[in-house]
Amino acid sequence: MAKAIMIQGAGSNVGKSMLVAGIARALTLRGYNVAPFKPQNMSNNAAVTSDGGEIGRAQALQARACGRPPHTDMNPVLLKPETDVGAQVVVHGKRVATMKARDYGKTKSTLMPAVLQSFHRLAASADIVIIEGAGSPAEINLRAGDIANMGFAEAAGVPVVLVGDIDRGGVIAQLVGTHTVLPPEDRAHIKAFAVNKFRGDISLFDDGARAIAQHTGWIDLGTIPWFSDAHRLPAEDVMDIASRGDGRVKIVVPRLSRIANFDDLDPLAAEPDVTVEIVEAGRPLPCDADLVLLPGTKSTIGDLAYLRAQGWDIDLAAHVRRGGHVLGICGGYQMLGQWIDDPDGIEGHAGRHAGLGLLDIETMMTPEKRVTEVTGYDRASGATVHAYEIHIGRTTGADCARAWLDIEGVPEGAARVDGRILGCYLHGLFSADAFRAAYLARFGMTGGLGDFEGGVETTLDALAAHMETHMDLDALLQLAQEVDL
Repeated sequence: MAKAIMIQGAGSNVGKSMLVAGIARALTLRGYNVAPFKPQNMSNNAAVTSDGGEIGRAQALQARACGRPPHTDMNPVLLKPETDVGAQVVVHGKRVATMKARDYGKTKSTLMPAVLQSFHRLAASADIVIIEGAGSPAEINLRAGDIANMGFAEAAGVPVVLVGDIDRGGVIAQLVGTHTVLPPEDRAHIKAFAVNKFRGDISLFDDGARAIAQHTGWIDLGTIPWFSDAHRLPAEDVMDIASRGDGRVKIVVPRLSRIANFDDLDPLAAEPDVTVEIVEAGRPLPCDADLVLLPGTKSTIGDLAYLRAQGWDIDLAAHVRRGGHVLGICGGYQMLGQWIDDPDGIEGHAGRHAGLGLLDIETMMTPEKRVTEVTGYDRASGATVHAYEIHIGRTTGADCARAWLDIEGVPEGAARVDGRILGCYLHGLFSADAFRAAYLARFGMTGGLGDFEGGVETTLDALAAHMETHMDLDALLQLAQEVDL
C-alpha cells in the first residue's frame, strides 16, 4: 500500500517545488516508485501532459525526477491568472471556467472530489506520493473550503512537513508563528519541519533549530543549504526569472505582466556564450541586443497594451531598424502581426486590436484551446524539434507562406521576407540541442553548445545528493502514512 507525506511552506516561494523534486529523485534512486502531487497550483508556466492536458511546470519537473511521464493527476487543479482579480480554472488538465478570485473562493471546495480522485489514482500506482502544498497554511483567512494545504491534508489523512525560508530572514518566526496561528486540528497534521536556503556555516543555526523544535514539538528534519545549481532547472515562478549569463550573444526579453511558459528561456540561458537579459517595466530595451524574444503570455491583448505602455514598441521598432532579430513565441507571435481580432471578448473587451505590425499576419481569437505535444523539424537546418502548443487563436497571413518549421507535414510559423523576424506557436524549441545550435549560428555562435536535457538530469541527481546529505529522508519515510484507498 502506498504511503504519502505533504511538504507545506511557511510562506510562498520557500523552495517547496525544488525540495519535492529533490526528495522524489533521491527516493527514486533508492528504488522506490515515487509520484509527485500538488492538489492546486497557480501558475502560467504550464506543461503539456502525456494524457493531453496541462499541469504546472514544477509538477512536470517533479515527474521527471521520478522517471514518470507528466500526467494531469499530478496537478488536478491549475489556476492560470489572466488579470489581477481573475484566473482560468483548469481541472484534470482541461479549462472549465474563468473566475474572479472571490467567486473561485466560494466554489473551490466543490473541487475536492476531483482532487482526491487524482490523488488516489496516483497512490494506486506508487510506493510513496510526495505532495506539495501551495502558499502557506498560515493564511487562515483562506482556510474555509481549502483544497491546497490543510484542507487537503485533513481530507486525505496525510502528515505534513512545514518548510521555512531562512534566506528571507525571520525563519523562527515563520515556523513558530505558523504553529501559533493554526487551529489545533490543523496543527496536529504537522509532524516535522525543515529550514531551507541556508547560506554559510549550518552549525550556526543549531540553536535556532532547537528553539523551533522546543516551541512546536515538531521533529527537525534538517537545515538545507542553498542549492547553487537551482538555476539549471526549469523555473516555474515568474519571480524566479532573472537575467543570466555573460556571453557575447545578447538576447533581450521584456518581462510581460502575464508572461507564460517562459521555459523557452532556460536552454538559452544555459549556454555559456549567451546572455539572457530580462527587462523590467520602466526600463528601455537595450540597444545592443542581438535578439529580442517576445515570450508567451496568458493575456495577449492585455500584454500588448502593457508593452506599449512601457514604450517597448518604440524600442522594438528601433531594434529592427538597426538590423536586429526578433522572435515571437505563442502570444509574442500573435503580437507581431497586423491585427488581433477578439470578436467574442475572450480576453476582455470584444474588438479588433492593432498589433506591432512587424509580420504580415492576423490572429483570430477563438474559444478552442490547443494543448498538444508535437514533433517536427526546422526547415532551414533540418534539425528535429520536440515541442508543445498551449494557446487559443488561429494565425493566418502572407508571412505564413514563409513558415520556417514543419510539424508532421504541416507548415508552422511565419517569417518576414528577410528572415530577421520570426514567429511561431511552439514552446520548447530550444531544448533541442541541434535546433538551438542552428538558430544561434545566425549570431556567429559555433561550437561549445551544451547538452541541455542531459544537464537537467545531472542537476536532478545533484539535487538528490544534496537532499540525502542535508535532510533526514529516513525520518521522512518513517513519518509518511499509508493512503486509505
